[in-house]
Amino acid sequence: MLSYISANDRFHAQPVAWLNSYHLFSFAGYYDPKNMHFGPLRVFNDDTVAAKSGFPQHPHHEMEIVSIVLEGEITHEDTMGNKTTIKAGEVQRMTAGTGLAHSEMNQQDESLKFYQLWFIPNQKGLAPSYEQKDIDFLGSKNELVPLVSGQKVLEDVVYINSNSTVYWSNLRADKELEFKTFPIRLTFVYVREGAILINGTRLGPGDQARMTDEHVIHFRAEQDAQFILIDLPAAEANY
Repeated sequence: MLSYISANDRFHAQPVAWLNSYHLFSFAGYYDPKNMHFGPLRVFNDDTVAAKSGFPQHPHHEMEIVSIVLEGEITHEDTMGNKTTIKAGEVQRMTAGTGLAHSEMNQQDESLKFYQLWFIPNQKGLAPSYEQKDIDFLGSKNELVPLVSGQKVLEDVVYINSNSTVYWSNLRADKELEFKTFPIRLTFVYVREGAILINGTRLGPGDQARMTDEHVIHFRAEQDAQFILIDLPAAEANY
């Protein structure tokens, strides 16, 4: 079953002048008990941060936090001692575990665009940890590029403490892809730009699809498209 959610149905948040955000799940001032998570995917925020601004230090715990930078760069500092810059095409993962605090600033003269995803971890009480990798996914063509995974069969990806995998695709017009999974898995797709057909359903910019009991997912690009695909466990026991 494929559930289509229009871009117009995203929650648009602009709590401060420098932040423009779309929340795909309940977050901060947006609460919908029917839209709390999809499998272990708890948060998906599509954020644009204005130049010379950002998120001051704030705490997290018991969550896997993934940042995927699309344009610009994030200047990151945390209570583990990390001071890093995450540039477009790079992916960052923080295991908040028993607790940490961090800041995310845009120190550049142009806007920062990034996705931040939170996953419910597969175990509690983990020590806080950090990983960052340049995957150069923005330059890929006509494939599903794994960015983050807790499935150890995949190499050269950022590790996450979740039985989940995040993929990116730049699919050119009229090209096709197929993703095979299992009925016990969930598949989440979010389109950044362009237009794709997913098993016959059309998705445009900002649209999302949440799929259950689908084991073969077919993609065709109606026009050049960028999208993210997340493969997730359906049962909490498998998170």
